Parts: sequence; C-alpha cells; structure tokens
Amino acid sequence: MTRLAKAAHAIDRVSRSIGAVAAWAALSMVFLQTAVVLARHLFGLASVFAQELTLYAHAVLITLGAAAALSRDRHVPIDAAVKTARPRTRAWIEIAGVLLLLLPFCAAILWFSLDYVAAAWAALEGSTETAGVPARFALKTLIPLFALLLALQGAASLLRALDVLRRRDEA
Repeated sequence: MTRLAKAAHAIDRVSRSIGAVAAWAALSMVFLQTAVVLARHLFGLASVFAQELTLYAHAVLITLGAAAALSRDRHVPIDAAVKTARPRTRAWIEIAGVLLLLLPFCAAILWFSLDYVAAAWAALEGSTETAGVPARFALKTLIPLFALLLALQGAASLLRALDVLRRRDEA
C-alpha cells in the first residue's frame, strides 16, 4: 500500500469511527420519538425536551454521518457514466469533483458558520422553548464540524484518486 493510500485509509477509519458513533443517534431517535408519541397518545403528556432531543439526535446522525457515508461511496455519484469509466478517467472526475465542488462547499459552510457558532457559544444559547434543551450552542457546533469532517473525507478521496493516477503513470 502506498503512502497516499495509507493516508486515505487512515482518514476513512476516522470518518467511519465517527459515523459509527453517530449511527447510534438513529436508534436514540427511534426510542425518543416512540416515547414522545406513546406519552402523548396514551397518557396525554407532552415533552418539548424529548421532542428537541429527537431533533438533536437527527442532526448528529446527518452531520457526523455524512463523511462516513462519503467514505463508503454512499452519496449520489456525479454521473452514472462514472461507474463504467476507466479508473484513470474516474480518478480525474473525482479530483475535479473534490476540488471544484466539495472543498469549496465545505469552505463556504465553515466560513459562514464560524461567527454564527461563536455567537451561540458566547451567549451559551439555549432553546427558544422554556422546557427545551438548554444547549442550542452545541447543536450549532455540528455545522462547522460537519464541514471539517466532509472536507477531510474529501481529502481522502483526492488522495485515492492521485494514487490511481500515480500508479498508472509508474506502470
């Protein structure tokens, strides 16, 4: 395994480990939402806290699981023809996609979210509901974290594509 492939593999391991932790949020969402529905319909009880916690679990699943999904190639491909293209062509398409689309997207999210998240932390922003989760600042922190993890996984895709081109040139 080349150094580029080893580095890409290490990033994959990080993304997949974080994704595995985030996957537990799906199970917690099911239990929380079931409890909210049962409490409301069987006992006439409502819990804003539990409803917001379900929303938080969903946000964790999506934002922290996105990089893991990308590492497993579970995102929508740029083009269906990419799957039938030669490895070298696929590598060039991957490089273009990462450099022209993914990394600028991640950079924009990161750039525009930093002040937003910093303000939330400065105020220790809580829920707009009285009985809600008092940690909206933590929820907002997922936004730049999402961008960083996705950019890191994009770097792994870039390294893999460069490795394909390098091996092909050496052959």
